[in-house]
Amino acid sequence: MQIVRTIADMRAVVADWRGAGLKVGLVPTMGALHEGHLTLVRTALEKCDRVIATIFVNPKQFGVNEDFGTYPRTEKEDAAKLESAGGHLLFAPDVDEMYGKDGGVTKVSVAGLGDILEGRFRPGFFDGVATVVTKLLLQVLPDYAFFGEKDYQQLNVIKRFAADLNIPVIIEGVATVREPDGLAMSSRNAYLLDEERAIAPTLYRTISEVSERFKVGGKAEALSKWAAQQLLDAGFQKVDYVAICHGDDLTSEAKKGEPIRVLAAAFLGKARLIDNVD
Repeated sequence: MQIVRTIADMRAVVADWRGAGLKVGLVPTMGALHEGHLTLVRTALEKCDRVIATIFVNPKQFGVNEDFGTYPRTEKEDAAKLESAGGHLLFAPDVDEMYGKDGGVTKVSVAGLGDILEGRFRPGFFDGVATVVTKLLLQVLPDYAFFGEKDYQQLNVIKRFAADLNIPVIIEGVATVREPDGLAMSSRNAYLLDEERAIAPTLYRTISEVSERFKVGGKAEALSKWAAQQLLDAGFQKVDYVAICHGDDLTSEAKKGEPIRVLAAAFLGKARLIDNVD
């Protein structure tokens, strides 16, 4: 598997593939790869002839006092995993290559959808995500780009700006990959101590029960309060939100009989865990 660090080198490879009539898939990541990322690569291989994975820890999506400096960086191990999964190219630019020496002044913002839930508790987060993913989509111009449903709001933000900006890439969501006990795979799970790791699956179990109760007539506000207390009682230190939203439009109220999505974010030790179920 080839590793490139400049946009020009990456585009040269893609141009050769295009000249050969090959279909290209893109899997953007921030590294610290786990089975969830590798599932995205394997899914991409089912639809595409060539798959590019990117590793870029994006400073623009980290807020003040967040974990940009300590976010795990394991490129050598990640490259080996990508190669074993069948990836063809790793694009790993540095910050100057991605944003220029002045850091860039243009940003992409998705009003409404980008301001709720994660956007409320991490102001500017989705501006950073939308900006870097826009750049990656335009730099590569793949046929498809693949994102995990674990970050369900992020997936919806990406789909929205790609449609609004007429970016000619098909955005594909891939089901959340979980540990045997239900915990959604995440690079930040590495922050969990052993005793915290034993508590962590409570998040998935709790939101799954919220979904079941809502579908048989439970009230959203009461279920959200119940779920937050369940998490605190289990050992989570803080719950940012447990929200029941319309599954096709997170800005709309969830209604019985329509698609729903239960989303949650909570702190456990040094880790802020997010998850969602339908």
